[in-house]
Amino acid sequence: MKDLDLNDPKRRRLMQASLVMGGLGALLSVRAAAAQRSAISMQLGWVPGGGQVGEVVAKRLGFYEREGIDLKIEPGGPNIDGVAIVASGRGQTGQVSSSPSVMLAVSEGLPIKCFAVGVQRHPYAFFSLGKNPIRKPQDMIGKRIGIHATGMVLLKAMLARHQIPENQVSIVPIGSDMMPLLSGRVDAVAGWQTNVSALKALGAERVDMSLWDSGVRLYALPYYAHTDTLRDHPDLLQRFLRATASGWHHANRNRDQAVELLVKEFPSLNQADERVAIDVFMEYVFNDETKAKGWGSMDPAVWQEQISAYAQLGQFRARTPKVEDIMTLDILQATQSARLAG
Repeated sequence: MKDLDLNDPKRRRLMQASLVMGGLGALLSVRAAAAQRSAISMQLGWVPGGGQVGEVVAKRLGFYEREGIDLKIEPGGPNIDGVAIVASGRGQTGQVSSSPSVMLAVSEGLPIKCFAVGVQRHPYAFFSLGKNPIRKPQDMIGKRIGIHATGMVLLKAMLARHQIPENQVSIVPIGSDMMPLLSGRVDAVAGWQTNVSALKALGAERVDMSLWDSGVRLYALPYYAHTDTLRDHPDLLQRFLRATASGWHHANRNRDQAVELLVKEFPSLNQADERVAIDVFMEYVFNDETKAKGWGSMDPAVWQEQISAYAQLGQFRARTPKVEDIMTLDILQATQSARLAG
Protein backbone atom coordinates (compact mmCIF):
# COMPACT_ATOMS: atom_id res chain seq x y z
CA MET A 1 0.00 0.00 0.00
CA LYS A 2 1.40 3.35 -0.97
CA ASP A 3 0.24 6.83 -0.21
CA LEU A 4 0.31 9.54 -2.83
CA ASP A 5 3.05 12.16 -2.63
CA LEU A 6 1.27 15.14 -1.12
CA ASN A 7 4.42 17.26 -1.44
CA ASP A 8 4.10 17.20 -5.23
CA PRO A 9 2.96 20.74 -6.30
CA LYS A 10 0.95 19.36 -9.23
CA ARG A 11 -0.88 16.97 -6.93
CA ARG A 12 -1.63 19.72 -4.44
CA ARG A 13 -3.16 21.82 -7.22
CA LEU A 14 -5.26 18.85 -8.33
CA MET A 15 -6.46 18.30 -4.78
CA GLN A 16 -7.47 21.92 -4.36
CA ALA A 17 -9.21 21.92 -7.74
CA SER A 18 -11.08 18.76 -6.86
CA LEU A 19 -12.21 20.34 -3.61
CA VAL A 20 -13.72 23.29 -5.46
CA MET A 21 -15.29 21.18 -8.22
CA GLY A 22 -16.77 18.76 -5.73
CA GLY A 23 -19.22 21.30 -5.12
CA LEU A 24 -20.66 23.52 -2.57
CA GLY A 25 -23.81 21.57 -1.76
CA ALA A 26 -22.13 18.23 -2.18
CA LEU A 27 -20.10 18.23 1.00
CA LEU A 28 -22.06 15.26 2.22
CA SER A 29 -24.28 13.01 0.20
CA VAL A 30 -25.86 10.31 2.34
CA ARG A 31 -28.26 8.57 0.06
CA ALA A 32 -31.28 6.74 1.41
CA ALA A 33 -30.95 3.11 0.33
CA ALA A 34 -33.39 0.23 0.49
CA ALA A 35 -34.92 -0.41 3.91
CA GLN A 36 -33.84 3.04 5.08
CA ARG A 37 -30.14 2.16 4.89
CA SER A 38 -27.56 4.91 4.45
CA ALA A 39 -25.14 4.35 1.59
CA ILE A 40 -21.52 4.97 2.55
CA SER A 41 -18.60 5.06 0.14
CA MET A 42 -15.27 4.18 1.73
CA GLN A 43 -12.58 5.60 -0.55
CA LEU A 44 -9.21 3.84 -0.50
CA GLY A 45 -5.84 5.18 -1.55
CA TRP A 46 -4.85 1.88 -3.20
CA VAL A 47 -6.22 -1.29 -4.81
CA PRO A 48 -8.20 -3.26 -2.18
CA GLY A 49 -6.50 -6.21 -0.48
CA GLY A 50 -5.89 -7.85 2.87
CA GLY A 51 -6.01 -4.52 4.65
CA GLN A 52 -9.79 -4.51 4.09
CA VAL A 53 -10.50 -7.97 5.50
CA GLY A 54 -12.41 -6.51 8.45
CA GLU A 55 -14.66 -4.43 6.22
CA VAL A 56 -15.26 -7.36 3.89
CA VAL A 57 -16.26 -9.63 6.78
CA ALA A 58 -18.57 -6.96 8.19
CA LYS A 59 -20.15 -6.45 4.77
CA ARG A 60 -20.64 -10.13 3.90
CA LEU A 61 -21.88 -11.19 7.34
CA GLY A 62 -24.41 -8.36 7.58
CA PHE A 63 -22.81 -6.24 10.28
CA TYR A 64 -23.22 -3.05 8.25
CA GLU A 65 -26.78 -3.97 7.37
CA ARG A 66 -27.48 -4.40 11.07
CA GLU A 67 -26.33 -0.79 11.58
CA GLY A 68 -28.47 0.47 8.69
CA ILE A 69 -25.53 0.96 6.33
CA ASP A 70 -24.98 -0.01 2.72
CA LEU A 71 -21.16 0.04 2.35
CA LYS A 72 -19.28 0.33 -0.91
CA ILE A 73 -15.48 0.03 -0.91
CA GLU A 74 -14.10 2.32 -3.60
CA PRO A 75 -10.65 1.34 -4.95
CA GLY A 76 -7.88 3.87 -5.28
CA GLY A 77 -4.69 3.77 -7.30
CA PRO A 78 -2.02 5.88 -8.98
CA ASN A 79 -4.52 8.05 -10.84
CA ILE A 80 -7.16 8.30 -8.12
CA ASP A 81 -6.71 10.88 -5.37
CA GLY A 82 -8.82 9.44 -2.58
CA VAL A 83 -8.17 12.27 -0.12
CA ALA A 84 -9.37 14.87 -2.60
CA ILE A 85 -12.49 12.80 -3.32
CA VAL A 86 -13.51 12.72 0.35
CA ALA A 87 -12.49 16.37 0.85
CA SER A 88 -14.78 17.35 -2.01
CA GLY A 89 -17.76 15.56 -0.44
CA ARG A 90 -17.93 12.76 -3.03
CA GLY A 91 -17.22 10.08 -0.42
CA GLN A 92 -18.39 9.72 3.17
CA THR A 93 -15.18 8.25 4.56
CA GLY A 94 -11.73 7.27 3.37
CA GLN A 95 -8.58 5.45 4.33
CA VAL A 96 -4.93 5.98 3.49
CA SER A 97 -2.04 3.63 4.20
CA SER A 98 -0.11 5.89 6.58
CA SER A 99 -0.91 8.72 8.99
CA PRO A 100 1.46 11.33 7.46
CA SER A 101 -0.86 11.61 4.44
CA VAL A 102 -3.61 12.93 6.71
CA MET A 103 -1.25 15.44 8.34
CA LEU A 104 0.04 16.71 5.01
CA ALA A 105 -3.45 17.06 3.54
CA VAL A 106 -4.70 19.03 6.56
CA SER A 107 -1.63 21.26 6.43
CA GLU A 108 -2.61 22.13 2.84
CA GLY A 109 -6.08 23.22 3.95
CA LEU A 110 -8.13 20.16 2.98
CA PRO A 111 -11.16 19.74 5.31
CA ILE A 112 -10.58 16.19 6.54
CA LYS A 113 -9.90 14.72 9.96
CA CYS A 114 -8.94 11.26 11.25
CA PHE A 115 -11.48 9.57 13.54
CA ALA A 116 -9.94 6.08 13.98
CA VAL A 117 -6.91 4.02 12.96
CA GLY A 118 -6.88 0.42 11.82
CA VAL A 119 -3.29 -0.35 12.83
CA GLN A 120 -1.86 1.23 15.97
CA ARG A 121 1.75 0.22 15.26
CA HIS A 122 2.96 0.83 11.70
CA PRO A 123 4.49 -2.30 10.10
CA TYR A 124 6.99 -0.34 7.97
CA ALA A 125 10.52 -1.74 8.27
CA PHE A 126 13.95 -1.99 6.70
CA PHE A 127 14.98 -5.48 5.58
CA SER A 128 18.52 -6.80 5.27
CA LEU A 129 20.17 -10.23 5.13
CA GLY A 130 21.98 -12.15 7.85
CA LYS A 131 25.33 -11.97 6.04
CA ASN A 132 25.22 -8.14 6.23
CA PRO A 133 22.60 -7.30 8.87
CA ILE A 134 21.17 -3.91 9.79
CA ARG A 135 19.64 -4.28 13.22
CA LYS A 136 19.70 -0.68 14.47
CA PRO A 137 19.74 2.75 12.76
CA GLN A 138 23.48 3.26 13.41
CA ASP A 139 24.15 0.13 11.32
CA MET A 140 22.94 2.09 8.27
CA ILE A 141 25.99 4.36 8.31
CA GLY A 142 28.02 3.69 5.17
CA LYS A 143 25.33 1.35 3.77
CA ARG A 144 23.20 1.49 0.62
CA ILE A 145 19.50 1.73 1.47
CA GLY A 146 16.98 0.96 -1.26
CA ILE A 147 13.72 2.82 -0.88
CA HIS A 148 10.76 3.89 -3.03
CA ALA A 149 9.83 7.55 -3.37
CA THR A 150 6.94 7.57 -0.89
CA GLY A 151 9.14 6.08 1.82
CA MET A 152 11.94 8.63 1.50
CA VAL A 153 10.57 10.92 4.21
CA LEU A 154 10.23 7.95 6.59
CA LEU A 155 13.92 7.14 6.18
CA LYS A 156 14.82 10.80 6.71
CA ALA A 157 12.66 10.93 9.84
CA MET A 158 14.46 7.94 11.30
CA LEU A 159 17.91 9.33 10.48
CA ALA A 160 16.96 12.66 12.06
CA ARG A 161 15.58 10.87 15.14
CA HIS A 162 19.01 9.27 15.67
CA GLN A 163 21.05 12.31 14.59
CA ILE A 164 22.59 10.48 11.63
CA PRO A 165 23.58 12.90 8.81
CA GLU A 166 21.92 11.91 5.54
CA ASN A 167 25.23 12.07 3.71
CA GLN A 168 26.46 9.11 5.79
CA VAL A 169 23.89 6.86 4.14
CA SER A 170 23.69 6.06 0.42
CA ILE A 171 20.03 6.29 -0.65
CA VAL A 172 19.16 4.22 -3.73
CA PRO A 173 15.71 4.71 -5.36
CA ILE A 174 14.07 1.33 -6.10
CA GLY A 175 10.67 -0.18 -6.78
CA SER A 176 8.69 -2.46 -4.48
CA ASP A 177 10.42 -5.80 -5.15
CA MET A 178 13.29 -7.43 -3.22
CA MET A 179 15.68 -8.06 -6.13
CA PRO A 180 18.00 -5.10 -5.40
CA LEU A 181 18.74 -6.66 -1.98
CA LEU A 182 19.06 -10.21 -3.27
CA SER A 183 21.37 -9.13 -6.11
CA GLY A 184 23.61 -7.13 -3.77
CA ARG A 185 22.79 -3.78 -5.34
CA VAL A 186 21.71 -2.46 -1.91
CA ASP A 187 22.31 -3.51 1.69
CA ALA A 188 18.70 -3.02 2.81
CA VAL A 189 15.26 -2.37 1.34
CA ALA A 190 12.18 -0.81 2.91
CA GLY A 191 8.61 -2.05 2.96
CA TRP A 192 5.73 -3.41 5.04
CA GLN A 193 6.30 -6.44 7.29
CA THR A 194 2.80 -7.57 6.36
CA ASN A 195 3.70 -7.88 2.65
CA VAL A 196 4.18 -11.63 2.94
CA SER A 197 4.21 -12.34 -0.80
CA ALA A 198 7.13 -10.01 -1.54
CA LEU A 199 9.09 -10.97 1.59
CA LYS A 200 9.02 -14.70 0.81
CA ALA A 201 11.97 -14.14 -1.55
CA LEU A 202 14.26 -13.17 1.36
CA GLY A 203 13.80 -16.49 3.15
CA ALA A 204 15.11 -17.33 6.60
CA GLU A 205 18.09 -14.97 6.30
CA ARG A 206 15.84 -11.92 6.56
CA VAL A 207 16.65 -9.36 9.26
CA ASP A 208 14.00 -6.76 10.16
CA MET A 209 14.47 -3.32 11.69
CA SER A 210 11.06 -1.76 12.26
CA LEU A 211 10.43 1.97 11.95
CA TRP A 212 8.37 1.96 15.15
CA ASP A 213 11.10 0.25 17.21
CA SER A 214 13.57 2.74 15.75
CA GLY A 215 11.70 5.60 17.38
CA VAL A 216 9.47 6.84 14.54
CA ARG A 217 5.92 6.06 15.64
CA LEU A 218 3.35 6.28 12.84
CA TYR A 219 -0.14 4.87 12.41
CA ALA A 220 -1.22 2.67 9.51
CA LEU A 221 -4.65 2.57 7.84
CA PRO A 222 -6.14 5.72 9.38
CA TYR A 223 -9.85 6.35 8.72
CA TYR A 224 -10.80 9.93 7.93
CA ALA A 225 -13.89 11.92 6.99
CA HIS A 226 -14.85 15.41 5.86
CA THR A 227 -15.03 17.80 8.82
CA ASP A 228 -18.65 18.60 7.91
CA THR A 229 -19.54 14.91 8.14
CA LEU A 230 -17.96 14.70 11.57
CA ARG A 231 -19.87 17.79 12.70
CA ASP A 232 -23.27 17.17 11.11
CA HIS A 233 -23.53 13.36 10.90
CA PRO A 234 -21.51 11.81 13.75
CA ASP A 235 -24.16 9.11 14.12
CA LEU A 236 -23.38 7.86 10.61
CA LEU A 237 -19.68 7.44 11.42
CA GLN A 238 -20.52 5.85 14.77
CA ARG A 239 -22.64 3.21 13.05
CA PHE A 240 -19.91 2.66 10.46
CA LEU A 241 -17.25 2.24 13.15
CA ARG A 242 -19.33 -0.15 15.26
CA ALA A 243 -19.91 -2.43 12.28
CA THR A 244 -16.29 -2.18 11.13
CA ALA A 245 -14.98 -3.04 14.61
CA SER A 246 -17.25 -6.10 14.68
CA GLY A 247 -15.87 -7.15 11.31
CA TRP A 248 -12.27 -6.90 12.47
CA HIS A 249 -12.91 -8.74 15.72
CA HIS A 250 -14.71 -11.54 13.85
CA ALA A 251 -11.92 -11.74 11.26
CA ASN A 252 -9.32 -12.04 14.02
CA ARG A 253 -11.20 -14.88 15.70
CA ASN A 254 -12.14 -16.67 12.45
CA ARG A 255 -9.16 -16.22 10.13
CA ASP A 256 -9.83 -19.08 7.72
CA GLN A 257 -13.38 -17.87 7.11
CA ALA A 258 -12.20 -14.25 6.87
CA VAL A 259 -9.71 -15.06 4.12
CA GLU A 260 -12.33 -17.07 2.22
CA LEU A 261 -14.70 -14.08 2.31
CA LEU A 262 -11.86 -11.71 1.31
CA VAL A 263 -11.00 -13.74 -1.79
CA LYS A 264 -14.67 -13.98 -2.75
CA GLU A 265 -14.86 -10.19 -2.59
CA PHE A 266 -11.55 -9.67 -4.42
CA PRO A 267 -10.94 -12.77 -6.61
CA SER A 268 -7.55 -11.55 -7.87
CA LEU A 269 -6.02 -12.21 -4.43
CA ASN A 270 -4.10 -15.42 -3.69
CA GLN A 271 -5.87 -17.28 -0.88
CA ALA A 272 -2.76 -19.12 0.36
CA ASP A 273 -0.73 -15.91 0.59
CA GLU A 274 -3.57 -14.04 2.28
CA ARG A 275 -3.96 -16.79 4.86
CA VAL A 276 -0.30 -16.44 5.83
CA ALA A 277 -0.51 -12.64 5.71
CA ILE A 278 -3.51 -12.35 8.02
CA ASP A 279 -1.61 -13.97 10.90
CA VAL A 280 1.14 -11.38 10.56
CA PHE A 281 -1.26 -8.51 10.02
CA MET A 282 -3.42 -9.22 13.06
CA GLU A 283 -0.37 -8.88 15.32
CA TYR A 284 -0.30 -5.20 14.34
CA VAL A 285 -4.07 -4.67 14.43
CA PHE A 286 -4.63 -6.15 17.91
CA ASN A 287 -2.18 -5.28 20.67
CA ASP A 288 -2.06 -3.92 24.23
CA GLU A 289 -3.53 -0.61 23.03
CA THR A 290 -6.60 -2.27 21.54
CA LYS A 291 -7.03 -4.49 24.61
CA ALA A 292 -7.24 -1.38 26.77
CA LYS A 293 -9.11 1.03 24.48
CA GLY A 294 -10.66 -1.09 21.75
CA TRP A 295 -10.05 -1.66 18.06
CA GLY A 296 -9.47 1.58 16.13
CA SER A 297 -8.00 3.55 19.05
CA MET A 298 -5.30 6.21 18.74
CA ASP A 299 -3.27 8.45 21.02
CA PRO A 300 -3.01 12.25 20.58
CA ALA A 301 0.55 12.07 21.93
CA VAL A 302 1.60 9.83 19.03
CA TRP A 303 0.06 12.29 16.58
CA GLN A 304 1.99 15.12 18.23
CA GLU A 305 5.23 13.16 17.84
CA GLN A 306 4.52 12.83 14.13
CA ILE A 307 3.71 16.51 13.72
CA SER A 308 6.92 17.53 15.50
CA ALA A 309 9.07 15.14 13.43
CA TYR A 310 7.60 16.29 10.11
CA ALA A 311 7.84 19.94 11.10
CA GLN A 312 11.52 19.43 11.92
CA LEU A 313 12.04 17.92 8.46
CA GLY A 314 10.30 20.87 6.78
CA GLN A 315 7.50 18.75 5.33
CA PHE A 316 4.68 21.22 6.06
CA ARG A 317 4.98 23.76 3.27
CA ALA A 318 1.78 25.67 4.02
CA ARG A 319 1.37 25.50 7.80
CA THR A 320 2.12 23.18 10.69
CA PRO A 321 -1.20 21.68 11.83
CA LYS A 322 -2.22 21.14 15.43
CA VAL A 323 -3.30 17.78 16.82
CA GLU A 324 -6.93 18.92 17.05
CA ASP A 325 -6.82 19.86 13.35
CA ILE A 326 -5.78 16.35 12.38
CA MET A 327 -7.74 14.00 14.61
CA THR A 328 -10.76 13.66 16.89
CA LEU A 329 -11.57 11.13 19.59
CA ASP A 330 -15.33 11.87 19.50
CA ILE A 331 -16.36 8.89 17.34
CA LEU A 332 -14.07 6.52 19.26
CA GLN A 333 -15.45 7.61 22.61
CA ALA A 334 -19.04 7.18 21.42
CA THR A 335 -18.34 3.60 20.27
CA GLN A 336 -15.91 2.31 22.88
CA SER A 337 -18.01 -0.51 24.26
CA ALA A 338 -18.69 -1.91 20.78
CA ARG A 339 -15.04 -1.60 19.78
CA LEU A 340 -13.88 -3.45 22.86
CA ALA A 341 -16.38 -6.27 22.47
CA GLY A 342 -16.44 -6.50 18.70
